[in-house]
Amino acid sequence: MLRFILQAMVTALGLWLAAYVVPGVAFTQTGSLIAAAILLGIANAVVRPILVILTFPLTVFTFGLFLLVVNAATIGFVASFLGGFEVDGLWAGIGAAIVTGLVSWVVGSAIQDDRRRDG
Repeated sequence: MLRFILQAMVTALGLWLAAYVVPGVAFTQTGSLIAAAILLGIANAVVRPILVILTFPLTVFTFGLFLLVVNAATIGFVASFLGGFEVDGLWAGIGAAIVTGLVSWVVGSAIQDDRRRDG
């Protein structure tokens, strides 16, 4: 549970930065940002694996770049259900996916994982 909360906080940071940097991504209030981070975590656990399996041939054909579209679609999916969170189009979604992914990568590399240390 602690790991999910930490991941939601990192996702919220990434979405906040995406709203600041990427045109077409916006939040109307802080509660929408927190709700988007939590819903995105749930969507990444449930919907994204299904999309990854269904689009696997296209992902292989594009050398993995289609995963950006899958991530953008997941962000757009969350935005469509949540009032106060707007993603205007595919390119804004891809930009948000890139920024959120980079923030997750940077924070993940800064936080030492216990499994890496024990192995």
